[in-house]
Amino acid sequence: MRMYIAGEWRDGGAEDEIRNPWSRELVDTVPRASEEDVEAALEAAVRGAREMRALPAYERAEALVRAAAVLEEDVAGLARTISGEVGKPLTEATAEASRIPELFRLAAAEGARMHGETIPVDAHRGARGKLGFTLRQPCGVVVAIAPFNYPALLVAHKLAPALAAGNAVILKPASRTPLTSLRLTEALLAAGLPPDGVQCITGSGADVGLRLCADERVRKISFTGSTAVGRRITEVAGVKRLSLELGANCPVVVLPDADVEQVAAATVAGGYANAGQVCISVQRVLVDRGVYGDFLDALRPRVESLRVGDPFEEGTEVSALITEREAERVESVIEDAVAGGASVVAGGTRDGAVVAPTIVADVSPDMAISREELFGPAVAVTPVGDVDEAIALANDSAYGLGAGVFTSDIRNALRFARDVDCGSIQVNWTPLWRADLMPYGGLKGSGIGKEGPRYAIEEMTELKTVVFHDLD
Repeated sequence: MRMYIAGEWRDGGAEDEIRNPWSRELVDTVPRASEEDVEAALEAAVRGAREMRALPAYERAEALVRAAAVLEEDVAGLARTISGEVGKPLTEATAEASRIPELFRLAAAEGARMHGETIPVDAHRGARGKLGFTLRQPCGVVVAIAPFNYPALLVAHKLAPALAAGNAVILKPASRTPLTSLRLTEALLAAGLPPDGVQCITGSGADVGLRLCADERVRKISFTGSTAVGRRITEVAGVKRLSLELGANCPVVVLPDADVEQVAAATVAGGYANAGQVCISVQRVLVDRGVYGDFLDALRPRVESLRVGDPFEEGTEVSALITEREAERVESVIEDAVAGGASVVAGGTRDGAVVAPTIVADVSPDMAISREELFGPAVAVTPVGDVDEAIALANDSAYGLGAGVFTSDIRNALRFARDVDCGSIQVNWTPLWRADLMPYGGLKGSGIGKEGPRYAIEEMTELKTVVFHDLD
């Protein structure tokens, strides 16, 4: 498949292979962009930014609505592309693909009502007769750098709001999962988006991505990925607007009045989706000692019954990680925890790129599996004495993306919501829950800025103040 730059689908000098993580079969090849390709994309995006800004909001909205219709006609095809390059079960890929048309429509609606506000400047002494108001205008050129784990959803959360707000977008998908982004680009062009309104450039993040981020023609960067890469982007970006959705190690707190069967079912849903390769996946479960054993007893059979296999086979619930190297890393973290005194209650084995769904119990909070982002199908379970200790441990992290608490006591739920430093708090569910319209983003090392169409549009526009002066 070719990349899209400057109004044309083009090849490159070198190619990268895209292989199914489960079978290792070749899915497709994509070009590896050169320095000349990057420059061509930037030049086209500058032209596209002028054209997109000049489009009336209703025309931008109509293009996104038409693109949504194009995508809705072939949700199954988009899902197979997602599953083929990510390796996630087809049922999960279908759920992801199904969200994209509505997300495009939601962004279109939010872009169409983008507005400023009047300012009572005459409340300032000496401002009699003056009229003030604000306007929002597009940033211009937006670079969107997406991760591999949700190649449709997390791309659409950048692409659609940026276009709805009147920007031109240079989309740099993850090097292992570019095919879905290219399909979204096709849909936008088929819907009549100006040819220079979007570029989709393929290649490595270390080369292509950083080169784009450093360029002065870029006004806005939206990145989802690791905290380490996020820091690198801040070093090269210069004076630009940044949205960074970075790492996490999300906690779930289980208080003694919780229904452990409900918690166990939710933990399976939140801890093993996409083989744990989700930034808001359940990683740490902090369980009151009074229900600790009961929780493990309820969780173990559910995890052991998860069906591991080919992502295209009906009934598969967990499949391969994105690479064997990633599986080896996850296996090493589990082994280190066991060496430190933790115990494997379920799973713990690896076969190539597949790590069996794993429960690691009696985890000390200072272990890597509790402190670092795992991004794999293992949940760490730690006993706690009371709600105070649970909140303290939930906050004892460099990250702050999502957290969940299970309790029937409204006072403890409210206290958790107020005192835990995370961007999203779920009461009686796990952090792995997101409505596309809600603000989404973390605190601390989990990043800066918010996604969700309304909030992303604010991040992808500039606010300016206008004051009319009475000359009489």
